[in-house]
Order: sequence, then structure tokens, then C-alpha cells
Amino acid sequence: MILNAAVDAHARRDDTECHAILCPLEYYKLIATGRWLLVLAAVSFVRPAAAQRPAPVAIQHPDLAGIWNSATATPLERPARFKNKEFFTPQEAAEWERLMAAENEEPSPKAAAKSVGTYNTAFREFGSHVVKTLRTAIITDPPDGLIPALTPAAAAEKRRRQQLLRHPVGAKNLGLQDRCLVFPTAIPPMIPYSYNSNYQIVQTNDAVIIHAEMIHDTRIVPLDGRPHLPSTVRLWLGDSVGHWEGSTLVVDTANFNDGGGFYGDAGGMYGWDRNLHVVERFSLFDRDTILYRFEIDDPTAFTHPWKGELTLARAPGPIYEYACHEGNYAVPSLLNGFRAGELPGAARKTN
Repeated sequence: MILNAAVDAHARRDDTECHAILCPLEYYKLIATGRWLLVLAAVSFVRPAAAQRPAPVAIQHPDLAGIWNSATATPLERPARFKNKEFFTPQEAAEWERLMAAENEEPSPKAAAKSVGTYNTAFREFGSHVVKTLRTAIITDPPDGLIPALTPAAAAEKRRRQQLLRHPVGAKNLGLQDRCLVFPTAIPPMIPYSYNSNYQIVQTNDAVIIHAEMIHDTRIVPLDGRPHLPSTVRLWLGDSVGHWEGSTLVVDTANFNDGGGFYGDAGGMYGWDRNLHVVERFSLFDRDTILYRFEIDDPTAFTHPWKGELTLARAPGPIYEYACHEGNYAVPSLLNGFRAGELPGAARKTN
């Protein structure tokens, strides 16, 4: 309890007071590496006696309400060049940010002409900075920073899905987001994408609402202690229930449907099935940053559980409607293109 009180008190202090107590990043890195006793000692000796009075019994939860953006230059998985390095130094972080900025520049017209192209960089939001914790990857466990391998059955399903994506027979063979059903940024874990990685959180005593910009999906997370829905009820976003553990909001999500996950879909950074179970933890890193941690357990999709974390920055907003269906001319155009390629004499490139 002493440590928790110290942590909560520290979270409320302004960053300008870092000379009197450990700064958020310093404290975080000690916790992440298991050296929390050093933090306890520092807090006990540095803080004045008047500030060490017991916390009141009534606990007021941190206010997570607002608009938040998860775009980051930090990769999902740890690059080979940082194989055994969990954290950037500030100098390494700055150099990585410069490297990512150069890679994300608009390609030359000659380079773009080699393919059908994609969105211009003006429409992208790759993220210009690494996460505030200075981690070298979003994945934190396994220790190598890489998502565990798929199970044999899941790997076979991924190959099947990728083949259908390359040669769809009908609309149902296309990706989930191409069909405007769901996008991976809305499903826990909320992993950043290359654009529109914005969320709005509305917080009450009874529930927390998490609205994802893309594709305008919303999770309502009750905080009244109710259990999950019956296992026969399956949802695109899963069924989320939450509770507070001190200053951390914990959200448990299960009951996903059998929609085929994101195996091979554009923007699909992982795969899942009906057995996906996600635990998310939201806490304030500082007043303009949420530390977002998640745990993945899906024994029929992955050979091992895995974990990750990133930071979400407060954003000015507003969030506009992402009207996916209303402007979705991609599905008929894709199918028409594939059918045209099947005509006699049509030149086709297969892979």
C-alpha cells in the first residue's frame, strides 16, 4: 500500500518537479526492470514528512476521458538490430525517429509507377515519435519482442485467407475492413495503424466508453462487476467488462466471433479466432499520456501467450465520422478488376 500511495502521488505531480522525485520515465523503467525497491526508497527519503500522510479511504479514479492518439514510430515487433535491447537511449530514439521519417516520405513518381499505388503520405499518420517509455517494440513478452508463431491450424487458415485475398471469388473473400465490417484498430488490443489511430474515451462511475475512429466502432465497458455474456453470444469487438485496480482500469474481453480474424488482411498485424482473450490495462503515465498495456491469450491461434504496451498521447480532436460503407467503391472495383483479369487474353500477374 505504501508503494501504491507513492505511485499515485507521483502520478499527480507536475513534470517540473522531477528534481524532487523520480520522473515518469525513470520510475517506469525501474518498475519494468523489477527494481521497484529503489523507487520506494527514493520516495521515502526524498518526500517531506507532510506528504507521507496516509491516503484517504475514498479513492478517486484517474480521469481517462478525452481524445487519444496511438500513432507511433515504435514498431510492433522488435527489429533485428535491437535484438537484445529492450529500451532505446534518447539518442537512439532520435536516430530511429529520423530513420522512420525518411522511410515514410512520399515515393518518387518513378517508384510509385511500379505498382497500382496507395494513399499519398499526406493521408498517413505513421507517428513521428517513439513511445514515451522508449521501448524498442510494442511487444514486451516474449522477451525477444516478437509475436509467437501461429499454431499449425492457424497458419493453414492464414495461408487460405491470403490465397482468397489474392484471387477472390466473391465479396466474402475480401478483407474484413474492405467490406467495412471491422478494423483491427477497434478490436482489442488497440494496435496502431498507419492512419486514423484515434480514440475517444468517455468515463462514468458505471462504465467506460471507448470509441475508435476507424471504422466508427464503440465498446461500452461496464464497471458494475457483471460477468461476460453467455458463450453463445459472439461479437465483432468481443464482450468487454472492466474494473479498477487502484489507479489502473482493467478491461477483460472475450466472446469474439468466428469472422476469420485478420489473417493476411490489409493492416492485419495478427490473427485471432473465437478463443481470443484480451486483458487491457489503462493508466495515466502523465496528464497527457495513457500507458496502455495488453495481454493476449488465444491457444488455438498462437503457440504462446504474448503481451505488449504503448503510450497514447492526448489529442485535440474532434473525431470525425469514418463513413466506410457510404464511400466504399473498393469492393465492386476489386471484384471487377479480378473478373477482367480472368478474361481470355488478359495479361495476369500471379503470385
